[in-house]
Amino acid sequence: MTGVPRTLRAVLFDLDGTLVDTADEFVPAVQTLRAEHGRGPMDAQRIRSSVSNGARGLVRLGLELAEDTPEFEAGRLRLLELYGESLGTLARPYPGIRELLQQLQQLDIGWGIATNKPRAYTEPLLARLGLQPQAGSVVCPDDVTERKPHPESLYRNCRELGCAPHEAIYIGDHRRDIEAGRRAGIYTIAALYGYIEPGDDPRCWGADAHADSPGDLARLILAR
Repeated sequence: MTGVPRTLRAVLFDLDGTLVDTADEFVPAVQTLRAEHGRGPMDAQRIRSSVSNGARGLVRLGLELAEDTPEFEAGRLRLLELYGESLGTLARPYPGIRELLQQLQQLDIGWGIATNKPRAYTEPLLARLGLQPQAGSVVCPDDVTERKPHPESLYRNCRELGCAPHEAIYIGDHRRDIEAGRRAGIYTIAALYGYIEPGDDPRCWGADAHADSPGDLARLILAR
């Protein structure tokens, strides 16, 4: 794909690191988990850059545990408990996101979310943020058989928003997001401002476009 869809009917977002900056809620959770295991504080930026890897990735990072170790699941559950205590208190939509959603509404373009964040955390987070207009489709891993990078979530978004994949855009800050979008036949934008791990190069993910900042999104999406 080489250009923004001529007929744009939906804009889809990954959640953490793309639509909403949630890292300030994960950083203290990981630091507390480390302290409970007798470990010192970790560089906060290292934690921020791994938020898109979810709870499992953060436990692997914070406790330096492999997923097949006996302690791993207890660590994951404890991290989620700690995260749940601050859920929605520090998270904020990235600058310009609220305005972008208003612009999409004025143009009669729907919007949705495709996330690997479980619904038990996604719904209360969105409720506390109060984004308007509300998303017309929110697809969590609970809703599909295969998580991203499988395209199932995006296909469901498109069905719920009444559009074809080639009439949509998907924005994400992880390679799996871009892979899911490409496999679905959706125009993709890599959010370079998101949670990019050290050593990863998002310009190698194969996205159709790149947003250096949240402010770039409106220009990339609406310049048609």
